[in-house]
Amino acid sequence: MSSTLRLTEQLIARPSVTPNDEGCQRLMADRLQAIGFACETIASGPPEASVTNLWARFGSGQQPTLIFAGHTDVVPTGPETQWTSPPFTPAHRDGRLYGRGASDMKTSLAAMVVACEEFLAQHPQPPIDIAFLLTSDEEGPAIDGTVIVCRELQKRGERLDWCIVGEPTSVERTGDMIKNGRRGTMSGKLTVKGIQGHIAYPHLARNPIHMVAPALAELAATVWDTGNDYFPPTSWQVSNIHGGTGASNVIPGTVTIDFNFRFCTESTPEGLQQRTHDILARHGLQPGEAFDLTWTVGGLPFLTPPGLLVDAVRAAIAAETGLETQLSTTGGTSDGRFIAQVCPQVIELGPPNATIHKIDENVALQDIEPLKNIYRRTLDTLSQMVDPHR
Repeated sequence: MSSTLRLTEQLIARPSVTPNDEGCQRLMADRLQAIGFACETIASGPPEASVTNLWARFGSGQQPTLIFAGHTDVVPTGPETQWTSPPFTPAHRDGRLYGRGASDMKTSLAAMVVACEEFLAQHPQPPIDIAFLLTSDEEGPAIDGTVIVCRELQKRGERLDWCIVGEPTSVERTGDMIKNGRRGTMSGKLTVKGIQGHIAYPHLARNPIHMVAPALAELAATVWDTGNDYFPPTSWQVSNIHGGTGASNVIPGTVTIDFNFRFCTESTPEGLQQRTHDILARHGLQPGEAFDLTWTVGGLPFLTPPGLLVDAVRAAIAAETGLETQLSTTGGTSDGRFIAQVCPQVIELGPPNATIHKIDENVALQDIEPLKNIYRRTLDTLSQMVDPHR
């Protein structure tokens, strides 16, 4: 059994359902301290649901720094009776490793640690610093995790140059796709106010669903932007509509609509909010009087165009697998959105993601060592780019 596989299994065996870490970070910190990393735990959140964050650095802090970032928490298992084998007991079947977190993202975490062990064994004084930023709050609210650590690092003036987040980005084989950016996410909760009444006497009531329907149609049809070379166009989608008393003969007094923007770098939260208010106003809806609207910005878009980090990762993938990796910004959000606010170049790279969050989550055994080797080769390549005479 390879060192990477063994560590992956040790991490899977710890039932670290968000926000619990269950000792995963301590296990990794012990390995990292043994090769010269200075490790610091940063806890956040209420005592009954405390989040564990790990910041570890190898080097003086004066050299260019590559961060390996990820999360030790996993989503709940769902009904354990539906799993072929217990979700926190690593199991091998048909060339695959099964267990909650196998793909998202304990394989990546193990591969990062072992890649650093191998790299530093060969290059004990590299021309770059290496850091780890780990949290147990990625799958949860994400308010006491990476965002807290990033604020602290910014306050300290820590040097941060490149970051690889271990999210499962691949499709068929490890390395066939990396994320070099993500769309932003912004949610709105719109409550339209009418007057409740008997459905047979509509002139004595005011139906808020009818009031908002024309505006919803325009919002759904609006082209917010046309995207760019890296991002698809910004999208607007309704997720929930709540209205009515449950009775078929009552006009509701209010209707509440939850919606979400997934927006690219061509749009801003402020611009999208203003355009939404303008559309509502065109249909006779005024804030306060006819509706209340609250906004939540879950994350800003980020983009790392081809450059030092993307080139190094592409070269590492090609050397290890022969694949020409595809750059992508599709999918949901990740903690990369927080790191990108303090680190100029951020990409995501991990194993195939077909089974993440599912019953019987798994990863192909043949994808594990190549991922570790890609991380190690990236360290080599960045070091050579920084110091060609190394």
